[in-house]
Amino acid sequence: MRHIGGIVAMLLVLVGTTESHGTLFGDNTKAQHKRRGAMNSTTVDTATFAAGCFWCVEAIFQNLKGVRSIVSGYSGGHVPNPNYKQVCTDTTGHAEACQIAFDPKEISYAELLEVFWKVHDPTTLNRQGNDEGTQYRSAIFYHNDEQRTLAEHYKKELDASGAFNAPIVTEIVPFTNFFKAEDYHQNYFNENGNQPYCKFVIQPKVEKFKAVFKTKLKEAH
Repeated sequence: MRHIGGIVAMLLVLVGTTESHGTLFGDNTKAQHKRRGAMNSTTVDTATFAAGCFWCVEAIFQNLKGVRSIVSGYSGGHVPNPNYKQVCTDTTGHAEACQIAFDPKEISYAELLEVFWKVHDPTTLNRQGNDEGTQYRSAIFYHNDEQRTLAEHYKKELDASGAFNAPIVTEIVPFTNFFKAEDYHQNYFNENGNQPYCKFVIQPKVEKFKAVFKTKLKEAH
């Protein structure tokens, strides 16, 4: 996978030249505000992403301005209300996923996609780093046609641009179900920051994310 900064630049060039979708970071443009309003006139919208271990995904997205809440859980499978042990058998069909409630007046779905594409490797099938299995697959579970259109558009443009060294294998599929994971999985990084996995796997990802998206972060309290 190319350096994260290179992918940021590539996305800005790609999306910035696509008038039908505006720019990912164009917060002050009329097109961006129009898109945000069109997606959902209510206060909170929902995005569901799978990008490997949900501990990592949660730790990153919870720092974004406009994200109201985030829940770790299991999505896209055929077994109702699975537990972590079942999902880890790689037989339930679920992916570890995060359900993100966000305010589209503060952050757009396109901006969430921008983060999604760069905080994991979307070219490795059923694997992120040492985590392997279909539960670690890259997936976007879209909630409406506009989310589907945006996800497919950016995936196509990224592949065409050669932003990654291999084709993107991210699934873009309709949202069908989401089951909240056990309580000990929620807010995992903040609650268990001294654990080895947090220190050596999650923390470096969070730090890299914060360096790239510093203008999109919530204010520290």
